[in-house]
Amino acid sequence: MDRKSKKQNANSGLVEPAVQRYSSYSTLADSTTGITEPDPKKKSYFKRILAAFFILLVGSFIFIAAWDARNISNATSKLFGTGNLMDLASSQTLKSTDSGRVNVLLIGYSADDPGHPGANLTDSIILLSMNPAKKTGYMLSIPRDLYVNIPNSGYGKINEAYQDGGAELLEQIVSDKFQTPINYYVLVNYASVRETVNALGGITVNIQSRDPRGLYDPNISPADGGPLKLANGSQQLDGQTALNLTRARGDAVGSYGFAQADFDRTQNQRLVLTAIKQKLNWKIILNPRQNGQLLNAAADNLKTDVTLSEARPLFGLFNSIPTASLQSLSLRDFNGKNYLASYTTVYGQSALIPAFGLSDYSQIQAALAGIDQN
Repeated sequence: MDRKSKKQNANSGLVEPAVQRYSSYSTLADSTTGITEPDPKKKSYFKRILAAFFILLVGSFIFIAAWDARNISNATSKLFGTGNLMDLASSQTLKSTDSGRVNVLLIGYSADDPGHPGANLTDSIILLSMNPAKKTGYMLSIPRDLYVNIPNSGYGKINEAYQDGGAELLEQIVSDKFQTPINYYVLVNYASVRETVNALGGITVNIQSRDPRGLYDPNISPADGGPLKLANGSQQLDGQTALNLTRARGDAVGSYGFAQADFDRTQNQRLVLTAIKQKLNWKIILNPRQNGQLLNAAADNLKTDVTLSEARPLFGLFNSIPTASLQSLSLRDFNGKNYLASYTTVYGQSALIPAFGLSDYSQIQAALAGIDQN
């Protein structure tokens, strides 16, 4: 503005507004709109906070993933002979029967307890049969006292077969007698029950003994958390108590709640297995704070012919079957019928045979064929 203009403004009484100057770090409000421009200093501060949070988030994810991968790799190396996680990530088609079922023979023994007499006798034999299409299945306990013809050894109780020829021989006998092809086996030390249940933080079972007092077996020693004593109804079990429940038969003086002795024991084994299944899920398997103990329990106590690339789809299949759709079966009471009879061997031992004769499994086979349709 020239001097003349300034003079005219002065004469007219108009006052020229003062020019405000702001540094680049000021917050400037537009007098007409009222909009305040953000302070660049504050903007930069928030950007640094967001960047730090993002780095922390990514770092935590990488740390957890690495921790998870280490736990899984260590366990798979022990159990499958390889820690290659690419094999685990790949999904191999599971073996199955002609009807599409996947059958797994679960075999329990006490090889982890050297002081236990008959440690290599398989005192727990369960046929786990699953229908992938219908998401149904069943667990059938095969009595350890079932008297069978063991190839190259002659007649003996079925729990002797493993020590005579390993899991493959036991698979062969079960497949032949029951006309049920076995796709996989899992050999389990009893210690895995204790360690798995503890890793899961305990399990809940519903005790339904015929005795109103529940279950009591003084044969479980105090050193092993005994005696076993459980009231009827819902019970929260730790690992040792769960293990004791799977082993108790109530054959000691003063016991109660085991009217069917070994049949009650096998029923309780299926009860514990079902309770473990209810708590076992992918969230726990992939949580490094829990899966280390859980995976080690499996790696240290299981033997199997399942390959690493079959492990994930097999667990996924088992986990996909609702508990209500997984039946718990016994040959002593199969659809309300007893398919077994008592038998005395030539050596004077008490044993069990099919109700229709020493080698006549036809009725048992027919019953299983019927349930295989479900």
